[in-house]
Amino acid sequence: MRVLHVITEMGTGGAETLVAGMALAGDQADWTSAVASAGGHRADALRARGVATFAVPAPHRRATGVLRAAHATRWAVREFAPDVVLAHNISASVVSRLAVTGRRIPVVTVFHGVAHVDYPAAARILRRTSRTVVAVADSAAAGLRAAGLPEPVVVPNAVFDQPPARDRATVRADLGLDPTVPVALCVARLEPQKRHDVLLAAWALLDDAVLLLAGDGSRRAALGARCAELGLTGRVRFLGTRRDVPDLLAAADLTVLTSDWEGMPVAVLESLAAGRPVVASDVDGVREVLAGGGGLLVPPGDAVATAEALCALLFDPAARATAAAAGSLYVHTRHNPETLMKTYNEILATAVAGGTR
Repeated sequence: MRVLHVITEMGTGGAETLVAGMALAGDQADWTSAVASAGGHRADALRARGVATFAVPAPHRRATGVLRAAHATRWAVREFAPDVVLAHNISASVVSRLAVTGRRIPVVTVFHGVAHVDYPAAARILRRTSRTVVAVADSAAAGLRAAGLPEPVVVPNAVFDQPPARDRATVRADLGLDPTVPVALCVARLEPQKRHDVLLAAWALLDDAVLLLAGDGSRRAALGARCAELGLTGRVRFLGTRRDVPDLLAAADLTVLTSDWEGMPVAVLESLAAGRPVVASDVDGVREVLAGGGGLLVPPGDAVATAEALCALLFDPAARATAAAAGSLYVHTRHNPETLMKTYNEILATAVAGGTR
């Protein structure tokens, strides 16, 4: 089966991680995969490993941008001749539907989540664009159903094996970190959804620990200024966009995520798979993942509760070890990549057999 993944870009986000993993694991399901996107380091890596990639400009939620993206995707469809298009999120679904107009090629959407207020609009669009909608978490499927989209299929995200290239001591030395200092890692775009402001307020309540922020975005300057205001210079490191997240996980003691909403963040799954417990907001798919242990949930927007949870794990090796063991067992049992690929193969084969829409 020939599968064309369509996604806005192929940088460091969770959806991009999933696409890269699925494209490289396609031989498990007898797929030939290609990826159409605005590019990024994951697209470069896929191309280097023999996966076909196609350049598609990001639509940026503008009509002219959508039309340009659809034109480029139509060219990719013509060149690659897919049996099915797997569109990741809403804008990619619109672009994909326009690109396959007049062709008997079904569009299947992977819905990674939106802000709660955007569910009604998402459901309206997906009813028109997609033969099947796959939600990455039960909470995301429930939101779509409540907004009027019948029968979304739930396939939880999985973690594809990414062992670190360097050991803990080496990574810490490269980052200039003391071998014994407690370290928390946040892997997230510096955007309003992720609420780094809450994380920084929580970090200001802690002592004798270092916070690593891996990611970039529109809030970078404002968050840097806020660090200075809170006296956190030196205790918070802005690392920018990173391609070595497995190495950073090896260097950290735990990870933290203070988002207002999430689908099912791959960063949380990667943390648990690496044996690192998680402190995270009690929202959406995060709640589902940490229900099996693996960390502590805190109320969204609550800096004091976040600081207390960080203290409970960051300075207690025994508590960390207990949470890490529970999280590792859960993620390897419930978020297995072989199961994910088998399930997607069945969904896509059914869509192809049913024809276009």
